[in-house]
Amino acid sequence: MKVSTRGDYASRALLSLALHTDSSGPTSVHEVAERTGLPQPYLEQILLALKGAGLVRSKRGVGGGYTLARPPKEITLAQIVAAVDGPIVAGDFGEPHENGACEHEGQCVLLTVWSEVGQHMRSHLNSYTLSEMVDRARGTKSLKLDSSMEHTHSPITGEPNARPEVESA
Repeated sequence: MKVSTRGDYASRALLSLALHTDSSGPTSVHEVAERTGLPQPYLEQILLALKGAGLVRSKRGVGGGYTLARPPKEITLAQIVAAVDGPIVAGDFGEPHENGACEHEGQCVLLTVWSEVGQHMRSHLNSYTLSEMVDRARGTKSLKLDSSMEHTHSPITGEPNARPEVESA
């Protein structure tokens, strides 16, 4: 799966709001655009989608703008991406047929794998909260290493690559 530009921009916008939750009152779209370097017209569309998903609230008029609808620890990257991109899936392949009844050789096996990959991506993005992103942005928390990322796999054989050995002198 590739996170879309919309998903990235939405995450950056909400991270900006989370970084400034101590500020009094809502943050204008212009302010968020200035802080994040995002194009304001596109950001307005994204914030409307985030509002529709219940992740932000808006206030109109003088002093208006956007605030997070929930505390940063209750908003995950998966929720943000899904709000602007739709369901997080590995592809648009549909669900495996039941009882192994497939029309084409290997179809059900691969549909099952793609479904599992989508579930893994959703689960992984759900493990990151805006609160954690705020800590990382402020340098108060380092990146967490996912044990599933510790080993890379050979693009040719699919076998795990050995960790590099350090030669002793």
